[in-house]
Amino acid sequence: MSSSSSRSLRSRASAALGAFAALGVTVALTAAGPALAKDAAPAGAKPTIVLVHGAFADASSWNGVAGELRGKGYPVVAVANPLRSVSGDARYTASLLDKIAGPVVLVGHSYGGSVISNAATGNARVKALVYVSAFAPEQGESVVELAGKFPGSTLGEALAAPVPLPEGGVDLYIDQDKFRNQFAADVKPDAARLMAVGQRPVAEAALKEPSQGTAWKDHPVYFVYGAADKNIPPAAMAWMAERAHARRTVVIPNASHVPMVSHAHEVAALIETAAKSAD
Repeated sequence: MSSSSSRSLRSRASAALGAFAALGVTVALTAAGPALAKDAAPAGAKPTIVLVHGAFADASSWNGVAGELRGKGYPVVAVANPLRSVSGDARYTASLLDKIAGPVVLVGHSYGGSVISNAATGNARVKALVYVSAFAPEQGESVVELAGKFPGSTLGEALAAPVPLPEGGVDLYIDQDKFRNQFAADVKPDAARLMAVGQRPVAEAALKEPSQGTAWKDHPVYFVYGAADKNIPPAAMAWMAERAHARRTVVIPNASHVPMVSHAHEVAALIETAAKSAD
């Protein structure tokens, strides 16, 4: 092949890649819609609901909740929480919040509660915080510390062998055979099995990192959790909700650690209550 032919092929390939990249950006922005637009939100617009998943889950765990809220006209963004560190995950979430116009209701599940407690600090556009089976730490408290404050968590017994990370430390997974009983006992077996397969690992260091932000002291707070949670003792969540002076606390009988999956309607209803308070 001549050098001129080679240059021509490279030029066409580069142009094609550029067009593909541009198309990808266009598709991403179109799919996100107005929720990730920095322009000012229209007067009277509904707040954007930002959902932050926790350890061993992913953004799809919010599908039922997101569907209900979108059906009622709320813009919704489900964050792909990195699960690497409280501080880093909070910075990531805060950077996303900066791209959203208008008021926000920030929702965190489990470890995601620590993330939103830090990400919302000093952000006046965050109008309410909703903790779904989640941690609301005081400054200096870690997830591990809060989970052990009251008896009842059996998470440690359900973990698989830690996976070493190249940079040091380990990732944690729940053993797939134990996942449903531990994490999602009230989710249909087939769905729980898929959740186990697709679970996102959390860096052990993230669970031990002391939290620095206490946004729950400066924003209206709402709590919802299951009475049969095996990851976070319900007594711990009741204590955190009381400490945070939650405006409303919903306890779902017999619900597991993932009420946003098994009781999406109840969780969505509480989020909408928080959103209406932000109007």
